[in-house]
Amino acid sequence: MLRGPQFSTMFLLIVFFPIELLKGFFNFVKTAIFGGQGYAPLCEWRDNLIFNWLFLRSQDIFSRPLASPPDAWIDVVERSRGKNTKTLKRTKNTRRCLNLGSYNYLGFAASDEYCMPRVLNSLNQYSPTTCSVRVDGGTTKLHLELEDMVAGFVGKPASVIFGMGYATNSFIIPALIGKGGLIISDSLNHNSIVYGARGSGADVQVFEHNSPSHLEKVLREQIAIGQPRTGRPWKKILVIVEGIYSMEGEICKLPEIISICKKYKAYSYLDEAHSIGAVGKSGRGVCELLGVDPADVDIMMGTFTKSFNSCGGYIAASKEIIQYLKYTCPAHLYGMSMSPPAVEQAISAMKVICGEDGSNRGAVKLTRVRENSNFFRSELNKMGFEVLGDNDSPVMPIMLYNPAKIPAFSRECLAREVAVVTVAFPATSFFLSRARICISASHTKEDLTKALKVIREVGEMIGVKYFPAEPEKHQLLDTATTPVA
Repeated sequence: MLRGPQFSTMFLLIVFFPIELLKGFFNFVKTAIFGGQGYAPLCEWRDNLIFNWLFLRSQDIFSRPLASPPDAWIDVVERSRGKNTKTLKRTKNTRRCLNLGSYNYLGFAASDEYCMPRVLNSLNQYSPTTCSVRVDGGTTKLHLELEDMVAGFVGKPASVIFGMGYATNSFIIPALIGKGGLIISDSLNHNSIVYGARGSGADVQVFEHNSPSHLEKVLREQIAIGQPRTGRPWKKILVIVEGIYSMEGEICKLPEIISICKKYKAYSYLDEAHSIGAVGKSGRGVCELLGVDPADVDIMMGTFTKSFNSCGGYIAASKEIIQYLKYTCPAHLYGMSMSPPAVEQAISAMKVICGEDGSNRGAVKLTRVRENSNFFRSELNKMGFEVLGDNDSPVMPIMLYNPAKIPAFSRECLAREVAVVTVAFPATSFFLSRARICISASHTKEDLTKALKVIREVGEMIGVKYFPAEPEKHQLLDTATTPVA
């Protein structure tokens, strides 16, 4: 049964969508018959429909240019729209806003006293890029050092790093499994995992999001059925999950999933893009948080783009697997290696997290992001918002549901100097639009209090508080703290 916000969205689609559908179809026919010039259209008419009906009406809330680092506060470049034009033009004006949308979980996006001098030194020593792939002239001492540090940090024998986080999944999965294999993927896994699974040539099955019981059911059925047409046993089975699901903010039920994988002799693949460095007592991800031995996870994937304020990704596994990937993975053989300054940034941030910089700033940052996240989530729930995710997760989606409320929420927050990220179709379905809040260790209690006040006002204005709110207190906090150095 549809809930209130979902019912209103369905009503809008029933009334307006057929009209836009017909307009899009007739425009497509007109172009195909009279204006095609012999070429087939590159874009499907359904895609043009979504573009015209959804994106053009709210393009000002997407791809907002910034004029500052993605720290707790950012400078958002203002844009203007002329009369009868679909194009946004940048102005020379900026708006200082509280940043609730960046993956700056540990607050390294600012000029860090330990990281920045070392990054600048690496820039002078190695230049901005290697101008080569890893197997030619693209490997420096920094790359080898980071691979050793990652392996030790996550608790695996070896690791390999790549220049792009998305490519880490989409190119590694086809290198690990192919025709005759079976991939069992969580239904809400990231797009990079989806494309990697599709490109592998293996059969793909999906289990219900974060449901170990349904995973076991799918495993039992597929092992009994075997390969299509022949019924032969699967060459290998790979179960893929995420540590923290980026659109849900939920933490993977890893202990139960690993237990099932071991029971049925299936390999496990853990994507920790949003969890590594952000959760766990020492920032070592969901394995540390949930008490799972890293040796029980066959493939551990992560990125440096979130907690470490860098770019690229890594795979950590046994020495045999890592050596095999270095010989076969296209991302390693043909992809540009990580920029040396970006490698140094990841190394320096990891040293701060581990306390190797001679201070306790890493531990303080980890404590701060956990406390900030749990406080912010608790206050949003008290206000009556529907917030997804689990405690300790710095990702918290606020459900909006109705697509018409996406631009309203974003614009009203920006007008009050709070920058948020809203997520719409096709990243989610029409019925599950949301605003995704990302909390950082660099946020002070004053920042969070301001954000909560603004979100409460905007939520009441546009009607996205779907639960009864608790009585409002005079003060959200008794004390205010300062940001981590």
